[in-house]
Amino acid sequence: MAEAEGDQVQVSTFEPPVDFARDAHVGSFEQYEELHRRSLEEPESFWREITDQFVWTKPWTKLREWNLPFTRWFVDGELNITVNCLDRHVENGLGDKIAFHWEGEPGDTRTVSFRELLEDTCRFANGLKSLGLQSGDRVVIYMPMIPELPVAMLACARLGLVHSVIFGGFSSDAIRDRVQDASARAIITADGGWRRGKVIPLKDNVDGALTDDECPSVEHVVVYERCKNEIEMADGRDIWWNDLIEGQPADCEPESVPAEHPLYILYTSGTTGKPKGVVHAQGGYLIQTALTSKWIFDLKPDDIYWCTADIGWVTGHSYIVYGILANATTGVMYEGAPDYPAPDRFWEIVDKYNVTVFYTAPTAIRAFIKWGDEWPEKHDLSSLRLLGTVGEPINPDVWLWYRRVIGGGSCPIVDTWWQTETGGILITPIPGAITTKPGSATLPFPGVDADVVDESGNPVAPNERGLLVIKRPWPSMIRGIYKDGWGQPGHEGEFGDRDRFFDQYFKRIEGVYLAGDAARRDNDGYFWIIGRVDDVLNVAGHRIGTAEVESCLVQHPAVAEAAVIGFPDEITGEAVAAFVTLRGSFEESSELQAELVNFVGERIGRFVRPKLLRFTPALPKTRSGKIMRRLLREIATSGKVVGDTTTLEDMAAVAALQGIDEEE
Repeated sequence: MAEAEGDQVQVSTFEPPVDFARDAHVGSFEQYEELHRRSLEEPESFWREITDQFVWTKPWTKLREWNLPFTRWFVDGELNITVNCLDRHVENGLGDKIAFHWEGEPGDTRTVSFRELLEDTCRFANGLKSLGLQSGDRVVIYMPMIPELPVAMLACARLGLVHSVIFGGFSSDAIRDRVQDASARAIITADGGWRRGKVIPLKDNVDGALTDDECPSVEHVVVYERCKNEIEMADGRDIWWNDLIEGQPADCEPESVPAEHPLYILYTSGTTGKPKGVVHAQGGYLIQTALTSKWIFDLKPDDIYWCTADIGWVTGHSYIVYGILANATTGVMYEGAPDYPAPDRFWEIVDKYNVTVFYTAPTAIRAFIKWGDEWPEKHDLSSLRLLGTVGEPINPDVWLWYRRVIGGGSCPIVDTWWQTETGGILITPIPGAITTKPGSATLPFPGVDADVVDESGNPVAPNERGLLVIKRPWPSMIRGIYKDGWGQPGHEGEFGDRDRFFDQYFKRIEGVYLAGDAARRDNDGYFWIIGRVDDVLNVAGHRIGTAEVESCLVQHPAVAEAAVIGFPDEITGEAVAAFVTLRGSFEESSELQAELVNFVGERIGRFVRPKLLRFTPALPKTRSGKIMRRLLREIATSGKVVGDTTTLEDMAAVAALQGIDEEE
């Protein structure tokens, strides 16, 4: 570890370990610089070398088109993504290699080889064909974290169907909205899924979405039996998974589709409240996720890789399913919660399967810190050689704990920045090449032209806050916001809801992709993601990112986790509210409350001292681990929650903050 001068404080830096760099796919900063230069200055030859490693039914001759706001990549090429994730590995002698080690929450386990995954995909694809589904049709998938979930996705992709996975924590109303927007012809679900020892009634939620003929497009509901909970099966509409695949052959000819053929729609929240149907295309998405997986996670043939995300989110799509399978890498899938039946469940799994690459969210890491070092110390984590973080900026102290306790003080950490809309990672350390700084996502991946600019689109000076933008398209870039009919015969060239797409990402600073995140670049050009633009506080004219205040609070020895929001104030316009969970040996008190308020004032500035600081046993989070700051804002403003809580992991966290008994 070395000490380097940052913008205001000394920042620890960590060089890539010599042994790691020696064997890495990208093993020096000079190699990274050359790859990045070529990707921007000689894109045709750069991407030709990458794409020639994949199977195309029709090789591309035109690299890309960029007609603002739309991009097309590998424009005249044709392929099928499942051939590149499955068939070519089996044909190359890797059929017996494990594709997934699967761990169910109750303790049941399965291993699935690449050959078995291909055969299961083909049988299910043939079953879907028997229902009359055709290329371009949309299929909603609402399933627990079981191997049949990637099978369903891959089967859809094999036929050119457009899948739309809905996270298992969503309610009937959320399912209904997404099914209606996509005009889905079929839904694939399960009777239920396990979560903290309880059955989540997935099929019942689907039935709730389909009541009163509100989703007339749905003709079929396929149900996998997971929990054996009691459900209703509608005659003529519902069919059991096993009945659908019975007698189906284990081979299915893949549909050759244009590279721009939609692969999936994934709905993400919009500022207006109406979810946006983000569309990704088969060709560019395959190439970006495969390449980022290989170089960022430095994947090797003997790696055991575990991304702890739920496949219902984009991280699971890209870095559990498509990008990882495309590299013939053995992955781990886990169905349940990280603290069930005990807070060492993750470390038990790492130990059991000798996981070598581990990718999780800062929110989860902060929970691990709160639970205590004794839980990971119960297990042998020496198999780990690389750690990753995803989902939000990571506090430097949390980064250092992750490296020391989980990584044994030696594992490189890749702090990755990207979005549902980007499809793949855009800003990240490449672990064998780039020196890391705790809390910084470091530098753009090859092919990514990123900058931090002001409201007029002009680059800001080093260490000044600005808007994060991407100045040219990349292969897995969002193709548009879904609009009914996109991808159907006669509508292949349509790009969906153009006005909403343009207004959301390109209108504010025309000509570049606006990420919606605030950021700064330090003197070395490293990117520091501050948080969403709407997570930037404006206190008496002073702008400060919520992530900066949160990072400050967790530096205090009493604080395990913190969430900060802004709320209206008559004098300053906006005031700071902080919600804090304490480490186990500390107790709530008015003295500690005052100490924490002053702690922020001393380290950032008096203007940003929290006007409201509340202690809480837990922060309200979604099942994917994201803090629901909207609920905290409602509590700070009105003292109660009035908005939707369907994705909330534990209502007790909100109940405690509202000062009510959750049993009432």
